[in-house]
Amino acid sequence: MVTPAQHVRAILAQARVGTTPLILCAKGIEAGTQLLVSEVAAQVAPDAPVAVLSGPSFAGEVAAGKPTALTLACVDEALGAAMAARLAGPAFRLYRSSDVIGAEIGGAVKNVLAIACGVVEGAGLGQNARAALIARGFAEMTRFGLARGARAETLAGLSGLGDLVLTCSSVSSRNFSLGVGLGEGRSAAQMLADKRSVAEGASTAPVLRDAAGAAGVDMPVVTAVCALLEGMPVGEVVEALLARPPRAEDEVGG
Repeated sequence: MVTPAQHVRAILAQARVGTTPLILCAKGIEAGTQLLVSEVAAQVAPDAPVAVLSGPSFAGEVAAGKPTALTLACVDEALGAAMAARLAGPAFRLYRSSDVIGAEIGGAVKNVLAIACGVVEGAGLGQNARAALIARGFAEMTRFGLARGARAETLAGLSGLGDLVLTCSSVSSRNFSLGVGLGEGRSAAQMLADKRSVAEGASTAPVLRDAAGAAGVDMPVVTAVCALLEGMPVGEVVEALLARPPRAEDEVGG
C-alpha cells in the first residue's frame, strides 16, 4: 500500500481488505490522531496482518534494477519471512525486523529532516551545516523513537539512519527538493501546490512537533522546519537554532 500517509485511513476504509496481509510503504504520522500508519491500519482493518517496508530507496533506481537494501518489519516473524521471500530479488535485498514502530518512525522523521538539509543546500550554508543537521537530526529521531517504543538498533539501521542519509543528500528526494526551494526563499505553499508528487515531510512536520511535545521530547530541528513551512525567513530560523544554549552532546536536549 503506497497511498500517502494522510490518505491511508480513507483508502483502507474503501478497500475492505479483510484478512489480506498489508505491506505499508507510506512514511508519515496521521494528522489529528498522531498515529503511525500501522496504527491507523490496525483501527480500520483490524483483521489484516501488517508489515512495513522502509529504507533508503529511490523508486527509479529500484525500477532500474540497481542494488537496494530495505527493512521489512513485521511483528509476526514467520509472515515477515514469507513476505521477504516473495518480494526479494537479485538486486533487491530485504532485512527482516519485528520492530514495526521503529521502521515507521525512521521513515517519518527522516522526511522532515530532509527538508532541513535541503534548506541548507538552497541557502548555501555549507557542508559542515548539513553534516551537523544529519547528526543532530538523527539524535532527535532516536529520542522520539525510543519514547514511542522503537528499538535503538532499528533507528540506526536501514529504515532509520540509512534512509536519513539518502534523503538528506540528493535532489532526487522530494523532501530535500522542497527544502532547497525554501532555502532559496520560495514559498512553501506555492511549491506544494505546484508539485505533482507528495513531499510527506511537509504534512508530517507539524504532527511530529506536536507528538514530540506531548511526549516531552525536544526536537529543535523539527520545530525549525515547521517555522520555515509557516513562512519564517531562513536567516531567523538559523539564528534561533545557533542561539540555543550550549550543552553536552549526550544530553537529552537537542
